[in-house]
Parts: sequence; C-alpha cells; structure tokens
Amino acid sequence: MSDPALLPDHPIRRALISVSDKGGLVDFATALVERGVHILSTGGTAKTLSAAGIVVEDVSAVTGFPEIMDGRVKTLHPKIHGGLLGRRDNSQDLAAMIAHQIENIDLLVVNLYPFEATVASGAGFDDCVENIDVGGPAMIRAASKNHAFVTVLVDPADYERVLDDMDQLDGATSAQTRRDLAAIAFRRTASYDAAIAQYFSTIGDERFPERMTITANRSQILRYGENPHQEAAIYLTEPAKPGIARARQIQGKELSYNNLNDTDAALDLLGELDKDRPAVVIVKHANPCGVAYGHDLADAYMRAFDCDPVSAFGGIIAVNRPLDGPTALAISEIFTEVIVAPAADADARAIMAAKKNLRLLIMPGYADPAEGGLVFKSIQGGILVQTRDTGRISFGDFRTVTKRAPTDGEIADMLFAFRVAKHVKSNAIVYVKDGATVGIGAGQMSRVDSSRIAAHKAQSVATTKGWSEPLTRGSVVASDAFLPFADGLEAAIAAGATAMIQPGGSIRDEEVIQAADAAGMAMVFTGMRHFRH
Repeated sequence: MSDPALLPDHPIRRALISVSDKGGLVDFATALVERGVHILSTGGTAKTLSAAGIVVEDVSAVTGFPEIMDGRVKTLHPKIHGGLLGRRDNSQDLAAMIAHQIENIDLLVVNLYPFEATVASGAGFDDCVENIDVGGPAMIRAASKNHAFVTVLVDPADYERVLDDMDQLDGATSAQTRRDLAAIAFRRTASYDAAIAQYFSTIGDERFPERMTITANRSQILRYGENPHQEAAIYLTEPAKPGIARARQIQGKELSYNNLNDTDAALDLLGELDKDRPAVVIVKHANPCGVAYGHDLADAYMRAFDCDPVSAFGGIIAVNRPLDGPTALAISEIFTEVIVAPAADADARAIMAAKKNLRLLIMPGYADPAEGGLVFKSIQGGILVQTRDTGRISFGDFRTVTKRAPTDGEIADMLFAFRVAKHVKSNAIVYVKDGATVGIGAGQMSRVDSSRIAAHKAQSVATTKGWSEPLTRGSVVASDAFLPFADGLEAAIAAGATAMIQPGGSIRDEEVIQAADAAGMAMVFTGMRHFRH
C-alpha cells in the first residue's frame, strides 16, 4: 500500500474548514457545496462562510461541546480526530466509529495562526505566544498521516488542484494528489514548529541550542548552481530581513546562483561603509576588486573601477546612492552582470535599458552587519554554524607599534582598508589611497603572494593608463591576519605603502616591526583578525 498507484481514488463528501487566511475561501467553499460536499467549520471561518450564504455545520454541534478558553479548545475532540484518523479499510476502526457515532472527514482545510507574521510585526511575547496554533497542527498531522483516505489542504494555492481532481474523478481525489498534499502539509507544520523553536531560542539568547531548527520557503528554482550541471534554488528565511534575496529586479536576465552569491558579498561590504559618503563596491567571484568613496557616485565608481579594470569586467556593482545618469553611463562602458542600488532615476533606467542582459536590482535597504546573526556552511555529514563577523576597528581601537605614528590621513585610509580586507577571501592584502582601493590580493595560500599580486595589479593598471607610477605609491596596506614573516611587509614597502594595519600576534612580530622601522613605515596592531574562507 506504499505505492500511491495502488491506492484508490477517494471521494470527498464531508469537509472541515478552519482557516486564518481567508483568501479564496468563499469561492472554494462554494465550489465544494456545488459538488455536494457537506461543510463543518469553526469560529471566524464559519461566520465568513455563513455571511456569504454558505450553509455550514458548526464543529460544536458535532462534538457536543462548545468552544472554550477564547477558542483555544474547539477541535481537540475524538469526533474530530476520529473522523480524520479512521481507516476506511480497517474493520476495528470502522467498528469504533460506529460505536461512538464518529463520521468520516474526507477533506481538511486548515491554515495556521499567523505566528511568523506576528513575530515579524514586532509584537510582544504574550501576543506571539497567543498566536501559537495547537489544534490546527494536530488536525493537519492527523489528516496527513491518514492521507490514504483524507485530503489535506494548508495553502489556498492548492485549492484549484483539488477541484480539478474532483471534476475529473467524479468528486474524488487521486492517491497521488493526497500524498503530494500531505507532504506539503507536513512541511508546513515542520516549518511552523521550527519558527516557534527559533523564536524561543532567540528570546532566550540561546545561540547554539542542542537541537537547531531552520525554516525557509522556496522563492525560486534557479537555472542552475555554480555550474550548469548543478541544480539550485533560493529560499527565503523568516522573519524577513532586507537583503539580496528580497531585492526587486527591474530588468535583465534571470539572476543566477553566482549572481546572487556575488551580489550578497557586495552588499555585505557596502553595509560596512560610511553611509554619509557616496560609495561603490565592485565584486568579482565574491571578492572585492574595487571599493571607493567619491565626491559623487560617478566619481566613486571611477575610483573603484581604476583599482582593477580587468577584473571589473563582468562584475557586480553595489552603490549606496540612487543610480543616476552619469554613473550609469560610466558603468555602461563595459559589460556588467548586476547593479544593485537603493533606487534608479529615469536617465539611469533609460541607459541601462539598452543593456538587455544586465540585471538592475532595486533594494531600498540592506542589512546592517552590526546586527549579527548566524552564518551556516554545509559540510559532509553536518553544518558549521558561527556568529557573523561583526567586528569593527575604529579610531582608538588599535595601538601603534612602530617608531613613527601614522598621520590622520593614513589612519582614515587604514581603517577603510581593514574594513575592505574583512570581505576579501583570506589570505587578504588591501592597498588603499585617499578613500579608494588601489590594489587587492585575495585568496592566496601565502600572504606574501597576496601582497605581490595586489602590487602587480596596481602596476599593470598604471602601465595601461600611462601613469608615471602605480597608485600604491603613498598608499596604506591592510592585512586580514598577522604577518608570519617580514617578507609580506617588504613586498608592501616595495609597492610604495607608507603605513600598515594588521592584527599582530605572530611569534615574529618583532622582526616585522623592525623591518617597518627600517623603512620609516608606520604600523598599527588591531588585535582582531578577519579570516574569510
């Protein structure tokens, strides 16, 4: 009997409807009545149906017991659960139903108290607890368990499927439909309970409970994953928070898995930057390849672009100001995969419209990195969970370890560079000059290689543009973790850096400090590292 193909179609003659989401309710109930279905109902649902002229039988008339405790107890009764759980092909079940005057319930239509929406609204604890449904999940589980005979509906989106089955199967539903709907129902109760568990963990500040529950709703099946042979989808977590998963796409091709991943990285870094200054982040393969402030958005874009024009091709751009015509015109000079902005004016939209493949996303707000939260990473056989890296170094949070102290201008650039380095894959080296990255080395197994790569890129840009020297001359440099040897510092000195910010903590710190002093370089230790893997 495990194969749906071996189960018979089952007619719907009696339905119990009790819903908090009244969308499509009257039309669906009317269609059921037209097909000869007798309807039981409760509370507000019964009132809504009666007001629409639909004849319903109140559950209290069936149970012989009134709703009590403000409706907390109404369906928790053998005549309801027996009608849902009774097996139509089991002689003992049938005998019990006859003995206790229990009638079959062939269709259950229930959606749950809006617990998730109540939490998302910022309601107080008592209101949230009051919106924890008890009877609904119990009935859903009962009907789903007995799906061989009972059809269960938890989502108005599935009303039409049941009606179609009934029209094609002389008032019945197919076994496959019942099993599919039972699976949907079990997922709903699981996600509902997970949301409740997550809420109680949050209010209790239990960051890593013994049992962790994660719930999410599928938003979209993606074309493929990181590569065409991989499958992928995007899911939305609750409670809703601003982020790339909820951005509004204005134009362009469907977003891919890589687009979403890279744009998320760009927004993550953008959230670190000062909101009172126009800023642009350019990302390629989840690594920043240009970050800058400017006197306006177009200026910030060009300064970010000049860090690594080659890598910017086919990149992701995030900006913290409404996209305007001059900035859009500058961006349109090369191929760009995605632009995400808080808004876009008419000139910008017109310019971008000519780039039919470019995805333009509007997202009025993005998550503040300081809010924290948890980060998940799947591994074989498990999940790694950690708190988000909310660490931030400000003026006064570091100590100068060299003979020369950094200037005010160097300090401002070092703090900016260290924020960017936090979002570059380790080992990370970031050169900054006047509020713009001028060289980035990412993801190397050796830190000195990252330093050399960043300097090499800067020199290549200078050669291409005909500059007399690379922008790393007179820059500052940040390292996401301590320098294990002085060679990484020496590479930065050779590139023209005058000051360095790094966590410190190496057994060779003194050797590195001596090399900085010998070159007249200023260096500060933060005591905080920012590995990003």
